Amino acid sequence: MNKTFLVTGGAGFMGSNFVHYIYNKYPDAKIIVLDLLTYAGSVDHFPVKHYETSERFEFWYGDVRDSSLVESMVAKADIVVHFAAETHVTRSIFDNRKFFETDVLGTQAITNAVLKNMDRVKKFIHISSSEVYGTAEIEKMDEDHSLNPTTPYAAAKAGADRLVYSYFKTYDIPAIILRPFNNYGPRQHLEKVIPRFITSCILGEDLHIHGEGLMSRDWIYVEDTCEAIDAVINADAKRVNGQTFNIGTGKSITIKELAYIITDIMGVDKERIKYITNRPGQVDRHTAGISQITNILNWKPGTSFEEGIRKTIKWYKDNRHLWEKQLWLRHVPIVLKNGQRVIH
Repeated sequence: MNKTFLVTGGAGFMGSNFVHYIYNKYPDAKIIVLDLLTYAGSVDHFPVKHYETSERFEFWYGDVRDSSLVESMVAKADIVVHFAAETHVTRSIFDNRKFFETDVLGTQAITNAVLKNMDRVKKFIHISSSEVYGTAEIEKMDEDHSLNPTTPYAAAKAGADRLVYSYFKTYDIPAIILRPFNNYGPRQHLEKVIPRFITSCILGEDLHIHGEGLMSRDWIYVEDTCEAIDAVINADAKRVNGQTFNIGTGKSITIKELAYIITDIMGVDKERIKYITNRPGQVDRHTAGISQITNILNWKPGTSFEEGIRKTIKWYKDNRHLWEKQLWLRHVPIVLKNGQRVIH
């Protein structure tokens, strides 16, 4: 694949895993990463240490809302994969303005740049989120499920999602929207529940669960998500342009079950599991319906949850030096509707 990829947010969790995937699978591909290196992004996540001298890897420190910078990057790309976003639900309750500025206005800058460079860009893949759906109204949420975002993060992602779709309908840009369900794996920030549980076990701390822990999520290993994006990239444009695809497993696990699985694998006493106040805007259940991506692209996730969680635990055990600097960011102060200030 002798193409140039622009990956926005390529220093973050999902973006960096995708960059590693492309870098290793396609030795002829060139990769350009645009990232502002906010608290969740790091140059330590890149597949090359000396990227300044790499012929295949190019890093630009910058804001996805900077339209002139974005246009200059998109003008060099054959494939644009747009991960850049603020992504933490709890943090969106604490600092919601930043989410709308980055997730919506940043997406507008990228989408406008793609429109201006349609002669060069072959595919524009927008990474949305299952959070746009809100709580599941049916057993498995397909792409036609209503959008009922319940938090500022989810609302911002829904706005960006529909913005991209509107540009496809209005201007016929080569856009594809992907809605990944709950990803986990290497390099995920400690604010997220799986790395928070794992690192709490490593550090000998209590594991904190919101409410009763009965909220369930569809957990997908991040490498499977990378393979799904790759399937979209390699598909005939006529089959995927304008489409929206869920990326998940079709199975759900509750937060309480998740804590039990991790403590079992890591040999930690269940008494370390503690329950705290529930998070505002909590979604009760997410389970992906993936028949569309399976039927059109013949994609299914290949990693079982037990295999994926064991790989993830090993990564955090082996890379303590990379995540210890994030410890102070694991907990976020929020104000409940009754005015009570709590730490989540």
